[in-house]
Amino acid sequence: MTTSQEQRHIFYDSCLGIEAYQLSGIVQKFPNHFHECYVIGFIEGGCRHLWCRGSEYDLSRGDLILFNPKDNHFCSPMNGELLDYRALNIPVPVMKKAAADITGKEFVPQFTVNVVYHSDITTSLADVYNAIVTDASPFEKEEAFFFLLEQILKEHSTPYEEHNGVFLDSAIADTCEYLKEHYSENITLEELTEQIHLSKSWLLHTFTKQTGVSPYRYLQSIRLEEAKKLLEQAVPPIDAAARAGFTDQSHFTRFFKDFTGLTPKQYQKIFTESGRDTTADTEE
Repeated sequence: MTTSQEQRHIFYDSCLGIEAYQLSGIVQKFPNHFHECYVIGFIEGGCRHLWCRGSEYDLSRGDLILFNPKDNHFCSPMNGELLDYRALNIPVPVMKKAAADITGKEFVPQFTVNVVYHSDITTSLADVYNAIVTDASPFEKEEAFFFLLEQILKEHSTPYEEHNGVFLDSAIADTCEYLKEHYSENITLEELTEQIHLSKSWLLHTFTKQTGVSPYRYLQSIRLEEAKKLLEQAVPPIDAAARAGFTDQSHFTRFFKDFTGLTPKQYQKIFTESGRDTTADTEE
C-alpha cells in the first residue's frame, strides 16, 4: 500500500462554521488522543477496531461514531482492510447554538453513546457532507445540518449537566486546568506534582485512569488544537509550532500528521487558499 492510494479530503464551510472530511484507502493507525470539538462520523467502507473511553468496538460499514469534546479514542485497521470514513468536526459554540435553536433550551449536549451500529442517521450525515462538498446554497446546507443534529440530539444525547460522566479528582481537574493555561511553556512532571503536592507516580496513574490519556499526551493534544487555531488564522507553521509549545519543527510536523493525516501546511491551505473554502489531500 502506498501513500498515493490514500486520500484525505477536508473542507471548511464558513456558512456552518464546521469542517467536513473524507478519508479513503487509509491504513494509518490513529494514536490515543481527543478533540476539543464534537465529531460525528460514519464508516463508508472497511473495518476498524476502536478504543474509546475504556470501551472497545469493532466497526464496519454503516456504523455511526459520536465523540464528545475530550472523549479520548484511538483506532487501528482490522484484517488489513482499508478505511473509508466521512465525518464532521463541530465546534462547541456551534453545537450549543444549534441545540438551542432545535430544542428551545440553552444547554451543552453530551452524546450518550460513542457508537451506533448500522444507524440510519448516516444518511443524514452524508447529506450534510455532500451539501458542503458541492457548495450547495446556505439554505440547503443549514437544513441538512439541522435535520442531522435533530436526530442525534433526540436519540443519543442528554444535557451535559445530567450526564453521569467520569468524575475527576480535584487534583486531576487542577492539573488539566494548569496544562490548559500553560501549554506553551516547557512544563515538567516535577512542576505538575509541585502544583498538587502529590507524587509523580500517583499523578501519572490517576490522571491516565480518569482522563483516558497520560498527562503528556493530554498536553500535546491541547498544543495540537492550539496550533490548528493558529494555522487557521494564517500564522506560518513554524511560528504556530513555537507559539503552541512545540520546540522542534520536525517533531511538530510528524505529530501533526500522525493525528490529522495532513501536514501543517496542507491543513492551513484549507482555510487560507484564495480566502475560499478549499480541499487538501495527501496526493499534493
